Amino acid sequence: MRIALTYDRNQELKPLDQAEIIGIIDEEKKEVEQYENPGIGSKEATMAVILDLNADAIVVRQKFLCPGSYMMSYGRLKYMPTGYNNLKEVLEHLEEIKKNVKEELDEEMYAEEMEY
Repeated sequence: MRIALTYDRNQELKPLDQAEIIGIIDEEKKEVEQYENPGIGSKEATMAVILDLNADAIVVRQKFLCPGSYMMSYGRLKYMPTGYNNLKEVLEHLEEIKKNVKEELDEEMYAEEMEY
């Protein structure tokens, strides 16, 4: 399985639009591929890159996705919600995270705050 995650230079997990790096955990090769995020500033642009990298799943936390990036990935990726904060913790707890894999997310995971 190829599992995407998004993080900064310090390997702290970040929402798609704030991530400097897109990581792909390649379970077959037992390595983490790292790519500069050309879509920084846009959750949809970052999701397009993740889909182009042939990811099977994505590690997410609340507000990492937006309705647009969620709809782009729905049916194409599985979702792995996590409470972990960085790449090292995700790698250490990957088997546990994989047990919680979901085909779809609750709306509060990707809903955007309404500005009034």
